[in-house]
Amino acid sequence: MALINESRPEEFILLGLDDLPWLELPLFIVLLITYPMTMMGNIAIILVSKLDPRLNSPMYFFLTNLSFLDMCLTTSIVPQMLLNLGSSKKTISFVGCVVQLYVFHFMGATECLLLAIMSFDGYMAICRPLHYNLIMNQHICILLACVIWLTGVLFALSEATLTLQLPLCGVNKLDHLLCEIPVLIKTACGEKEANELALSVVCIFILVIPLCLILASYASIGHAVLKIKSSEGRKKAFGTCSSHLIVVSLFYGPAISMYLQPSSSITRDQPKFMALFYGVVTSTVNPFIYTLRNKDVKEALGNLVRNIFISK
Repeated sequence: MALINESRPEEFILLGLDDLPWLELPLFIVLLITYPMTMMGNIAIILVSKLDPRLNSPMYFFLTNLSFLDMCLTTSIVPQMLLNLGSSKKTISFVGCVVQLYVFHFMGATECLLLAIMSFDGYMAICRPLHYNLIMNQHICILLACVIWLTGVLFALSEATLTLQLPLCGVNKLDHLLCEIPVLIKTACGEKEANELALSVVCIFILVIPLCLILASYASIGHAVLKIKSSEGRKKAFGTCSSHLIVVSLFYGPAISMYLQPSSSITRDQPKFMALFYGVVTSTVNPFIYTLRNKDVKEALGNLVRNIFISK
């Protein structure tokens, strides 16, 4: 069965910031600086989580998954953005667009679910400490990770494939910085109400339900933390939980406004800035949020740096 309809173009022209050309150079410079920072920051978190025995816990297992996801999510879009922003030819091949579509949405959906699992881990650690080691054991953590990665794959395969079946009627201009499902649906011609409905329904399961679970978890965590008599214990719990809540806000806010907001109320440039936010900004700041607000990670990073210099 043919995956793509016959009206497919050989390449897409990404209009990007054509109505705001003065922003292209500043954005190019920002991406050129932040992309290496994102990669180095997330690699550092993966290394210290694996090498430091003090970080051998479910929290850092899931944080390692988050760092790997952030690297893949950013890499799926930033190199192409830099290529287009740094040249007058702002195109992406059809095959490149398809690959970007699958990878970007696979990583994005998986991250939505992973953030919910991380909040559940925090809930178990603070609200059910006596049962924590029993429930959040290594086998359960690996199983949860496999489930969310598999769910992300299924989301990308179903929604991206369904979107690629829409006829484009020869149109090869995308008013965006990247290939994303909503912009392809908007660009397509013919009947697309079924695609819009399917995307909304799936996003309820990928975005809304996990967000509700996160909010419920942190409501319980907040109630439990207030009962902690030790000020040091309260400070540590709030520090860990606030880091995760900042990450959740940075990721879920723009994603919900992009995927669940009525298309009639979305301005022309809003999808571009929202994609930059949850695709680039969150991946860049995540390592700093978890490092600067986590004493254990800071100490582990310090030990790693010292060991590197001592070995030299």
